[in-house]
Order: sequence, then C-alpha cells, then structure tokens
Amino acid sequence: AGFAHVSCLAEQAKILFAEAEENNLGLKVKQARWRRWSWCSLCEQQYHGVVKCALGWACWKTYLGRPEMNETRGMAMNLLGRGLFAAEHHADALSVSEAELSWLRRRGASVNDILIVQSNIANTYAYLGRHEHALQLKRDVYSGRLRLNGEKHEDTLLEANNYSTALTRLDRFEEARSLLRKIIPIARRVLGESSDLTIRMRANYAIALYRNDSATLDDLR
Repeated sequence: AGFAHVSCLAEQAKILFAEAEENNLGLKVKQARWRRWSWCSLCEQQYHGVVKCALGWACWKTYLGRPEMNETRGMAMNLLGRGLFAAEHHADALSVSEAELSWLRRRGASVNDILIVQSNIANTYAYLGRHEHALQLKRDVYSGRLRLNGEKHEDTLLEANNYSTALTRLDRFEEARSLLRKIIPIARRVLGESSDLTIRMRANYAIALYRNDSATLDDLR
C-alpha cells in the first residue's frame, strides 16, 4: 500500500499530456503535464534510479510511433536517455544521447539545446572512463557557452567548472587552477560567496592543489 505501479504512473502521464494536446491547452499547461513523466505529483520531486528509467522507457514507447522530427518524440528520447543514465546504464544512455544530438542537428535546433545535450554526453563519457573524450567535449561546450552567453552567465560558469573537473581528472592541474582562478572571482561577483556553484569551484581548486604533488604554499595565495 502507498506505492504506485510504474505502469499506472505512465498511463496517468500519457492521459494528462494527451488531454493537453487534444484541447490545445497552451505551452505552460503542456509543460506541466509533461513533467508528470519525470516528477511525482505528490512530493514534487523527480523520480530517480530504476523508476526514472522505467518511465523513460514507457514514455519512449508511447511516442516512438510519431514522425521522426516530431517534437514530442524528441522529448521522449531525451527522457529515455536521462532515465538510462539515472539507472547507471551509461553505455545505453550514451547511445540515446548521441542519437538525440543527431536529431537536434537535423531539426535545426538552437545552439542552447545542442550545448545541453553535448554537456550530457560529456558527463556520460566521464562515467564510462572515457576522460579524454569528456575533456574535449567539455572544452567545446565551455567555448560554446562563452560565445552564446558570455563569461558572466551562470550556464557558462557551470560549464567552466565542469571543464576544470575534467582537467583535474587527467592530472592537468595547472590548467585547472588557471581556469578556476579566472572564473571564481566572476562567480563570487555574479552568484555570491554562498552559491552552490561558487563553493564547488573552490572545492575543485582545493582538489587540484591536493592532488598535485608539485604544488607549493605559494599556490595557496
């Protein structure tokens, strides 16, 4: 008692979104209904792990039959990829995300949408131990964010931090510290000292120092 079957959650999400489409209820309503594929309506938290994966598969099977360039079909593909990642099926998640990226490019999607998926792919590379590939793609995403949003945008700062993490994983400590010395002051001004991202940047700087056997006291200043 108290637990919903995944099939019931999927059917509920399917019905609610179908009603929004059939009655042309508007973008905000459609977005809220679509969230039911990935968010609990009671506690307003995202599903996770195997439940998120199961709902991702259910969503994909629901909309797979739509035309290839249909937006809802693409959204279902995204949900499947995120569900596979949440359940730690990283190789499968990578295949889906790469297919999604190809779909976005064929559809003429915005640079922002493409960068989001590329960032997801880079993270999946890292989980698969493909750190060189992750580094290259995270560098490209960071460069893309700089061009699109500028250095003070939160998305740019987030991708800069992701790039620094990839550098540290490959023992490229000086490059990581150089980047972090540049972006931490910006994050402090734009996001504040207590921002989660600012704190994570400072933690990454500390890790880059700790792991580098050749670091000196001067590097702390």
